[in-house]
Amino acid sequence: MENVLIINNPNAGRKKALQYKKSVIKYLFEKNVKFKSISINELSNTDFSKFDTVIAIGGDGTVNRVIPYIINTDKILGIIPCGTANLLAAKLKISANINKALKVIENGKIADIDSLKINNKFSILRFGLGYDSDIICKTPQKLKNKFGYFAYFLSGILFALRLKQKHYTISYDDKKLSIVATCIIAANAGNMFRNLFSISKKCELNDGLFDIFILKVKNPLMFFIEFLQIIFDKKSSGSKAMYFQTSNFRIKNDFTTGHIDGEKTKFKDDIEINIIPKSVKVFSNSDIC
Repeated sequence: MENVLIINNPNAGRKKALQYKKSVIKYLFEKNVKFKSISINELSNTDFSKFDTVIAIGGDGTVNRVIPYIINTDKILGIIPCGTANLLAAKLKISANINKALKVIENGKIADIDSLKINNKFSILRFGLGYDSDIICKTPQKLKNKFGYFAYFLSGILFALRLKQKHYTISYDDKKLSIVATCIIAANAGNMFRNLFSISKKCELNDGLFDIFILKVKNPLMFFIEFLQIIFDKKSSGSKAMYFQTSNFRIKNDFTTGHIDGEKTKFKDDIEINIIPKSVKVFSNSDIC
């Protein structure tokens, strides 16, 4: 770590990111490391070739915006989590405590993790349509500011009471299916509510595959039964849900709105998802290195 780019999202973590930026700068000063600090909105005007390390201060949305600039390079990503969900940090066992997060960077343990390419965009965590997208995209910012990640849980209960089904034509590997579903999730990391449970069975960040979860039920009672099976890791494919792994996945689409790593995204054409194996280097506190 010789030349560091600090990328700060000033709106993350109820403005906690500004405080964390001062701590990161102090840390780099003490280590006598060269650095430059920019706002998340200055990414496109920055020459990344000058830096060997990039430290992102923010949540999953912040990391998602940084990924296109470092994917398939030797640059190492350091994460200082202070967003609403911080799911990638949780998967990598990076604490939301600033001093512990900096310790992960100092220890220098590096993981090579997969990423997803979704049409012309990139993702580290997951892509979602239907119910999953409604929770992410329609939870009011005021609610997130007040309750943090718990706001998504409250929205999840509300939207579960009014599930909407939609017809999808999907294809993966050598299969093509026509289904009616309330939710489709493609997950490189399937953990939710930090690491309390996962919508996938074997979802790993470096296995060259991503997990597909398709929820078919519309009845709220059947939904909560399926939800309990997810929580207690009793997941199985059947008439209510589908679970499988693949390296490519396509959804026939004319126009729909979904989310990529928590960021609302509009899709006008078919949605094609492919894995990019071990394409991002990141400081990690987990055993996937």
